[in-house]
Amino acid sequence: MRYLICLLCLIPTLVTAQPKAARSCRVVFASAPADAPEKLFLFDGTSSQEVELPQMNLSPIYKLPAGPLVVSLLSAAPAKAKGISPDAPKVTIPEAVTDFYLIVTSDPSNTIAPVKLQMVDATPNGFPKGRMIWFNLTANTVNGKVGTEQLALASNSRVVLGLPTATGGDYPVNLTFRQPGNDVDHPLCETKWSHDGLPSTLFVLVMESGSRTPRVLAFTDLREAEKSKPKKPAKK
Repeated sequence: MRYLICLLCLIPTLVTAQPKAARSCRVVFASAPADAPEKLFLFDGTSSQEVELPQMNLSPIYKLPAGPLVVSLLSAAPAKAKGISPDAPKVTIPEAVTDFYLIVTSDPSNTIAPVKLQMVDATPNGFPKGRMIWFNLTANTVNGKVGTEQLALASNSRVVLGLPTATGGDYPVNLTFRQPGNDVDHPLCETKWSHDGLPSTLFVLVMESGSRTPRVLAFTDLREAEKSKPKKPAKK
């Protein structure tokens, strides 16, 4: 009888204890040099996986463990977890972040892997589909209009904007930038972009060699669109 009572006490714990969902990650190499690596190994503290470092689009989706995490990029898969160099490029992922972008930039001074990492939180409850994440990797501030949305982006900051248009299609974009210690606004972008209301978009501002004007890189995340594809009928 005593053992039965103990078992009954454990039932609520067993029912309510749910495994933590794995988080997802996509990678992009922003403003990569000509000799940039195309692939590296992403190490999560326990295991590693080879990941692509695309420059013009987002990588495939990679799965990582839940919980607080420190991820590193390595030139080769480590033989032992404890053998990782403390100089490896790395970034901390808070436990609450379940989905993120890993922004890779060049760092030739790092001998473990010639890159630097930045994490951009894309957890769904703070970044619904169709929205835009703006991430500024420059020392400049950027302001202006993106469709119906007002953009105010400080240096090295992240901003989430809503839908640029309620109806979809083309929308106007008019942006300026201001250099550090200067109160003069310089033109950055005056054009029209298009939005179909479904995929989310990551915008990254970078500086390129020989230019004083930031460059805007746009990466469309088509995960929602891929999930919405109709299932193929079962074969009879």
